[in-house]
Amino acid sequence: MSDHNDVDFLGLSADLSQEERTVQAEARAFVDEQVLPIIEEHFLEGSFPTHLIPEMGKRGYLGAILDGYGCRPLSGVSYGLMNQELERGDSAIRSFSSVQTGLVMFPIFTFGTEEQKKQWLPELASGRAVGCFGLTEPDFGSNPGGMVTAATIDGNDYVLNGKKRWATNGSIANVAVIWAKLDGDVRGFLVEKDTPGFKPSKIVNKFSLRASVSSEIELDQVRIPKRNLLPGTEVGLRAPLLCLNQARYGIAWGAVGAARGCYEEALAYTKKRVQFTRPLAGHQLIQHKLVEMLTDVTQGQLLCLRLGRMKDAGTLKHYHISMAKRTNVRNALSAARMTRDMLGARGICTDSHCARHLCNLETVSTYEGTHDIHTLILGEHITGLNAFS
Repeated sequence: MSDHNDVDFLGLSADLSQEERTVQAEARAFVDEQVLPIIEEHFLEGSFPTHLIPEMGKRGYLGAILDGYGCRPLSGVSYGLMNQELERGDSAIRSFSSVQTGLVMFPIFTFGTEEQKKQWLPELASGRAVGCFGLTEPDFGSNPGGMVTAATIDGNDYVLNGKKRWATNGSIANVAVIWAKLDGDVRGFLVEKDTPGFKPSKIVNKFSLRASVSSEIELDQVRIPKRNLLPGTEVGLRAPLLCLNQARYGIAWGAVGAARGCYEEALAYTKKRVQFTRPLAGHQLIQHKLVEMLTDVTQGQLLCLRLGRMKDAGTLKHYHISMAKRTNVRNALSAARMTRDMLGARGICTDSHCARHLCNLETVSTYEGTHDIHTLILGEHITGLNAFS
């Protein structure tokens, strides 16, 4: 899945269409030319490179799973390859695309009115507007059904009260997809940034995903017109979970990109660095680690390629995505740790990529369903027994 033979060990690029190869090559060039040269500075400063948002929109990286409304409809595999390359740059870049696409544009496209689609999707696709997704709360993450954020009816309006946490892009968003309980049922609402009582604030005390804008959102008597309800969300909690499936799919691919970036760095460094009269790569322990990393990357590529083909065929299920998300993120964490180890002291410096990936992947392992939650999703599927409670 790359022009580099050492990270396409099984020659999977031969199984890609011309469009898929083109999408990957374009995204790889974007990351090499516009992300990697500046991401260290933004990671250290704790800032997102907002100047890249219009460029991501221009390239069709926002809303790439949707058709129409200014979006660039890509196949599931093309979309996955794009996410793989973006996360090779940094998890924050892939997260921005994933949230904008899977957690904001997808619910508007899937559950919204035609008026809502025409108002927001072209703006979000171009990057002229930014969106966020408010589901997780300070006390409810893995159990979103326990949310306390509530909506009540007051005349021709809904009034929202509650608090959301870990909303990517929250403090820079023009529109928020907020999930709240209306008469006990979970429903989705569109809240615009200047609405009175809508109070986003940036979370700053992070070791991980420092280049991503993580936010807490306070909803204090937020009054919105009834037309801001996403009408198709009457299916309840199933609606936000369908959105999370889109994001988890992108994460599964993205983790392979992070692992591949670490492997590339480890291989290049150990072939150049000489210790005990020979390059580090000539020592048995180093070769063992490189083999483990390459195998994990290759397994992740195979798993994702199959996932993408199933997505395009309409046969992909949520538990398939759970297997890929938990496996690929776990293996990416392992690759980042081994790379940091092989680089020695240089591995903790910001001019290397592995420590940044390692810190970021600690969050990627947790959000959109922790490793253990995805284990339980798979366990329920294979046994037929729910072990969540």
